[in-house]
Amino acid sequence: MKRTMMAAIAAVAMMAMTAGWQARAAEDTRQLVKLPPMMQEHMMGNMRDHLRALNEIFGALAAGKVDKAADIAEQRLGMSSLGKHGAEHMAQFMPKGMQAIGTGMHKAASQFVIVARDAEMAPGREAMRKTFGALKVLTDSCIACHAAYRLR
Repeated sequence: MKRTMMAAIAAVAMMAMTAGWQARAAEDTRQLVKLPPMMQEHMMGNMRDHLRALNEIFGALAAGKVDKAADIAEQRLGMSSLGKHGAEHMAQFMPKGMQAIGTGMHKAASQFVIVARDAEMAPGREAMRKTFGALKVLTDSCIACHAAYRLR
């Protein structure tokens, strides 16, 4: 009896969670960006790498390795990384607003590099405040894009 009751409770909980997820998905007002399946996977891979890069940047900053954080930012997120991401090929499938946010993110990453390198030359609380402020501008772009657009 106890197992049956637990199974029933689990089943009801699972149905409630699924219904809640379906309702949220139906209410999703973000613009759907339709990409060919291979390009969708490519873009998702790029975004996952961006997230890993941000995590590595935070790790480098936490370890006091500001130059390393700057290197990661430029190589993986900055303007010089666009070729690695296939940005030119992807852009034609993106709405103009999404393109603008993406370009802004890459520019913000390169700007972060400048601020971080300046902070390395003049360490202190104010320099770190500016460094984290520049990093926030970068992540603001991520938030704006994910709030406005979806791939699925």
